[in-house]
Amino acid sequence: MKHNFGAGPCILPQEVFQQAADAVLDFNGLSILEVSHRHKDYVAVMDEAINLVKTALNIPRGYSTVFLQGGASLGFTIAAINMMRENRKAGYINTGTWATGAIKEAKKVGIEVDVFASSEDKKFTYIPKEYSIPANVDYIHFTSNNTIYGTQFKEFPKTNLPLVCDMSSDIFSKEINIADFDLIYAGAQKNLGPAGATLYIVKDEILGKSTSPFMPTYLDLKQHVEKESMLNTPPVFSIYVSLLNLKNLLASGGVKEMGRKNEAKAKLLYNEIDSNPAFKGAVETQDRSNMNVTFLLNDETRESEFDTLWKGAGIVGLPGHRSVGGYRASMYNALPIESVQVLVDVMKEFARKG
Repeated sequence: MKHNFGAGPCILPQEVFQQAADAVLDFNGLSILEVSHRHKDYVAVMDEAINLVKTALNIPRGYSTVFLQGGASLGFTIAAINMMRENRKAGYINTGTWATGAIKEAKKVGIEVDVFASSEDKKFTYIPKEYSIPANVDYIHFTSNNTIYGTQFKEFPKTNLPLVCDMSSDIFSKEINIADFDLIYAGAQKNLGPAGATLYIVKDEILGKSTSPFMPTYLDLKQHVEKESMLNTPPVFSIYVSLLNLKNLLASGGVKEMGRKNEAKAKLLYNEIDSNPAFKGAVETQDRSNMNVTFLLNDETRESEFDTLWKGAGIVGLPGHRSVGGYRASMYNALPIESVQVLVDVMKEFARKG
């Protein structure tokens, strides 16, 4: 058995893999890979997937949900260009690589960016908390979880301004209040489904109000909402597998239960990191991510020894991001706590051998 701690594309439940494999061979007499996105059977898939998102996240009236493409990397631009108003200025919190990317793309579409809070001074190892939110901006943007450095917002910014969030790596992992946000976007490939689809949850009242002089049709969220995610050919397979995964999520207790399980997995691994003399955490304790646990060896000369142990236990995907080093255990919804226990046991064995 393999224990997949990879940062993404994510682990999914085995039953979802099986159902998806069956549909590749026979969805409705045709493979899901060849069925027309205009066929009534696939339109039903899209409608159900959107309804399942609304159910899982308890999305209130006044919000629309669409599946697009391009990942959060395109979402950086879509968010900025759709949220631009008269000020043409936005406030961003910079907590890592992806937040930095969002800032860069906002500037490219003509927004003056006020980075009013940042953890860059300590190599993104914490979440800023002492800051003043600017008043004369069109919106506030932040990234809820930072996959590379292993930090996560435990409390979201409080503001009366429109709030935008890149929630790619922790959406569906815990309960959130959608009504706090004007726009959420998230690549599917962490807790939702396979890479290819990008989820947008947008407050209806912000649609069509951009002041940007440049608004290509594909970047206009109003167009996508009106066309019900069918402005162009959608990522058919990714959305279908997302539907299967959402069904599995709801049948397994929903987002609330996932939050409980994710807390238990994180507690198990962080307790080992903190009590094991061979390891240390890579970020501030209070800001540790439940999704992406980053840690370091206290004695880097033993790296090859540790690598041999975890690989021998069937663990994959454990090395840290190339820009950070160390180790990163990504523990998305479908990763069972038994896999976390395997890693903990390896860490204990490593310490005994030291």
